[in-house]
Amino acid sequence: MEKSCCSSVFKLSRLVTVFMVPLFVIFVIVSIVTFHKFYSLRLLEDSCTDRFRVGGGGGYADFDVRALSERIQDALQRIVTLQEKLQSNVEKMDKSKQLRDQKISGSEFRQFLEEEVIQELYEAQIRLRLIRMPKAQLNDSFTVEDPLINFFAVEELRKYVSSKQTRRPGVSGMNQTYNSIGHACVLMKKQLEDYMQYDIGSYCADDWDLGQKLILGGCDPLPMRRCLARAPRIYQSPFPINESLWKLPDDRNVRWSKYQCRSFSCLQKKRVQFDMDTEKLKWVTVTNTTSTRLRGEFSITDVLSVKPEGEIRIGIDISVGSTGTFGARMKEKNVTIITTALNSDAPFSETISLRGLIPLYVSTNTRLPLFDNTMDLIHTSELLDGGWMDLKAMDFVLFDWDRVLRPGGLLWIDMFFCDKKEIDEFMYLFLQFSYRKHKWVLSPKSKDQIYLSALLEKTPRSL
Repeated sequence: MEKSCCSSVFKLSRLVTVFMVPLFVIFVIVSIVTFHKFYSLRLLEDSCTDRFRVGGGGGYADFDVRALSERIQDALQRIVTLQEKLQSNVEKMDKSKQLRDQKISGSEFRQFLEEEVIQELYEAQIRLRLIRMPKAQLNDSFTVEDPLINFFAVEELRKYVSSKQTRRPGVSGMNQTYNSIGHACVLMKKQLEDYMQYDIGSYCADDWDLGQKLILGGCDPLPMRRCLARAPRIYQSPFPINESLWKLPDDRNVRWSKYQCRSFSCLQKKRVQFDMDTEKLKWVTVTNTTSTRLRGEFSITDVLSVKPEGEIRIGIDISVGSTGTFGARMKEKNVTIITTALNSDAPFSETISLRGLIPLYVSTNTRLPLFDNTMDLIHTSELLDGGWMDLKAMDFVLFDWDRVLRPGGLLWIDMFFCDKKEIDEFMYLFLQFSYRKHKWVLSPKSKDQIYLSALLEKTPRSL
């Protein structure tokens, strides 16, 4: 009976191996036919760029044929690997009498089929089924497939980038909705697919730092996720607003696992932004005007005085390493400030929020999620310091600031510094918008570097 069972296993292994050969050939033929169909339908451009377009002159380029090829190659490789594994087992059994006589139970044989054969074939099948093909219409045009749909393999990510048919016409008048992700996501495919690997409705991984790396890499906006964001285990009610502005938050309201410091007391010793006694001195009335640095440090009172009282109501602080102190000072003047912040080795976003202020989690190169001509004030400090940013990239940033700043709004450049030899280039970038100068101060920082502080007003424009 045992010999009969082993003989059956041996014969079945040979049978499966022999079956894999024609299956492999079929996949190759399908692949060739698929690409031939693409060429015959003139979906491939007559260039060496591996691009194709669908639906006339629009479409999406650069990745889809390449992604299609990768999907097919992935499936074929799985089948080839399975064939080689089975063939290797058969050869070992041919050479070893001990293997041929080895006992195997029915449950073990079933486990072998499920794990070594069925699962691999299933994975290959899924990868081929995931491929989306443009469909021909009666008018000889082709439907446009969703951008990047063939590029990603993770099911949840594919569901996210797929267009969604609306159940009824929406307020925008569109009959389809598209979720957006940054185009740089294709350069960070592995990280993005890791980010989107989760059980729907379960807890997300503790991976906010991975999301931030994606944002800094240009994969912004990130896709939304259908998992539950983690929160501190013992969350305490924030301090009331009359206390929270100038008091460090409760340690228990922050998840510290990704930081070197594990408490606000640690941060207070290592980072000046978390020392509330020092922070309280910022943007108050400047008395020592003999200091070359202080000549460029404007007080909030002086800045607000250039406009009629109450005209500056809302604004945005675009700075680096801010815990929201500028917003806190402006709140005392009844001005609402949004503060941009990323968590660069410290919980800046949480701190701003726990102080009763508004954090905006965006990177430097993100288009501000604000409509045109809406902000009364834009304040920037330390973000552009040292002239680290490429001039063209900085130009895009400044034009976006101009977009959201309303006519009559104020741009406050707070203690920007750069090398003296580069100051003319940066002055051109700041002055190209022909804003009215309320304040303009150049002061030396060191032998080779110089400070620039300015308060500029956007002038009305007529077409």
